[in-house]
Amino acid sequence: MSDATAEKHVFQAEIQQLLDLVVHSLYTDREIFLRELISNASDAMEKLRHVEATEKDVHDAGLPLQVEIIADKEAGTLTIQDHGIGMTHDELVENLGTIAHSGTKAFLQAMKDSGKSPETMIGQFGVGFYSAFMVADEVKVFTRSWRKDGEGLVWTSDGTSGYEIEPAEGVARGTKIVLKLKEDQKEYAEEYRVKHLVETYSNFVGFPVMIDGKRVNEVEALWLKNKSEISDDEYKEFYKFQAKAFDEPQYRLHFSADAPLEINALVFVPSENPENMGFGKVDPGVALYCKKVLIDPEPKGLLPDWMRFLKGVIDSADLPLNISRETMQDSALVRKIGTVISKRVLKMFDKEADADPEKWRAFYKKFDRFFKEGVATDFANKEALAKLLRFETSMTEAGEVAGLKDYLSRAKDGQEEIYYIVGNSRDQIEASPYLEAFKTRGLEVIYFTDAVDEYVADSLAEFDGKKLRSITKGGVDLDDAEVEGEALSEEETTALCEFLKTEFGDKVTKVGAGKRLVDSPVVALVPEDAMTPQMRQMMKAMDENFSDEVKVELEINPRHELIKRLASAKDDNADLAKMVAGQLLDNALMAAGLLEDARDTVRRMNELMAKALG
Repeated sequence: MSDATAEKHVFQAEIQQLLDLVVHSLYTDREIFLRELISNASDAMEKLRHVEATEKDVHDAGLPLQVEIIADKEAGTLTIQDHGIGMTHDELVENLGTIAHSGTKAFLQAMKDSGKSPETMIGQFGVGFYSAFMVADEVKVFTRSWRKDGEGLVWTSDGTSGYEIEPAEGVARGTKIVLKLKEDQKEYAEEYRVKHLVETYSNFVGFPVMIDGKRVNEVEALWLKNKSEISDDEYKEFYKFQAKAFDEPQYRLHFSADAPLEINALVFVPSENPENMGFGKVDPGVALYCKKVLIDPEPKGLLPDWMRFLKGVIDSADLPLNISRETMQDSALVRKIGTVISKRVLKMFDKEADADPEKWRAFYKKFDRFFKEGVATDFANKEALAKLLRFETSMTEAGEVAGLKDYLSRAKDGQEEIYYIVGNSRDQIEASPYLEAFKTRGLEVIYFTDAVDEYVADSLAEFDGKKLRSITKGGVDLDDAEVEGEALSEEETTALCEFLKTEFGDKVTKVGAGKRLVDSPVVALVPEDAMTPQMRQMMKAMDENFSDEVKVELEINPRHELIKRLASAKDDNADLAKMVAGQLLDNALMAAGLLEDARDTVRRMNELMAKALG
């Protein structure tokens, strides 16, 4: 540049400080620079559209509104050009050399006063342009204003002490930025690398982005279109593009909101669960955008972790972003956006589950772990999630499932509890003595057969004001029921219970007659605060030294023939009675999943068989 024609300027002190921050400490990923420059170009063309609506005399009115990028590997340069509003001489000085519009001074003062790092303090200051100096030794900005009397200018700087402005011939309306790349940043002069950056960050910019004459961003930002204008096939293709998926979406949620926040969202629910395919825990799949520009492809903490299987886009113009658009400055606002989306998704699931129960059951079977995880971890949405759970019960056929709303619709008048039992399978549960009293009384029992179901029941605790209660634990209060068979007298029952308590000692906390049993002689009940066998097994698998001795309450059935004979044998043949009593206790512990050492059980059983054979 000729000293005779160049107009030299020194950067204001604040701009110098800002440049140092941008180049050396603000951005964590240098490739963000291209997103910033494309966004600026898009903004300039949006402004031109507004100008064209009110002004007649616009220079070069026929120029196309598109972003043109040229990667020159031999020259080591990258050029980004738009035909937007352009800049006058004063606007060049004001926008690129001073703090007039950027808010930089306010930022620097706030950072100084707070003592915080730039990453946490920078807000919307419109200074993304300076990110170019992270990758360039020299930046040239060719520009011409939209006004008829505008002039062609070139702004040049190495990003250190200052800049120069001089007239330039043949400059079209808009702005052309030419980056002379640093030696270690020459990768950005490779066409394939630049194309990847556009596809990653700027694919949905509202204007065509051309690289060496070819359009790159051909997929529309469907989330900003009216639903009535989009076909099912377009939705499916967008899902496959955005999620990099091969399946088709099972459900979708497309909505816009203006209050309390401006949000445009398009969220898809996959039809296949990748975590069931051995891929491990997946990352969040709903990307965050601001005005069609990608902010974070996998935003942590935006949605509850259990929603990580969702795919799609959330776009909010209300986001106060930091200068690099890499993190959200106002986490409270981000949480508010996440809350709005979460509630919308749950409402959509509830509606779909009611509209087509069979489709929901098929989907739930593949994705049930996510919903169960949500019940245990997402307190704010626990009640809504509970409505979506499905399980087999004592009143459903094998393989058929029901929800908690279905359960309550069939509950007995005055029933204040939701009964459940945890087991390894339906067959195992239905062979246990715990169900007898409930089936006799027509009380429905939920079957929890998944390893995590116990966590779900403990986390949920209640639904619609009804407490969830395990039927294997003490404290269940049942009404009297008509049961066939003559029972021991109250005196005989008391005497037998005292005999058994003496025989078992501290192995049991109590022996008594109850209302649970119909066909079985005894049942072992665990305290309400005790771990279930499934939980104990899990804890033992994690810690071989884990020990948790459970003291059970033994309930006997005074109508059972074996119990009546035992009552007589305790007086007539005490040794045999003690052996039978020990076997009954072990049988009850076995049914409860609490018998860990069966050696004595086998030895005693052999002795009893020998006695039975004389």
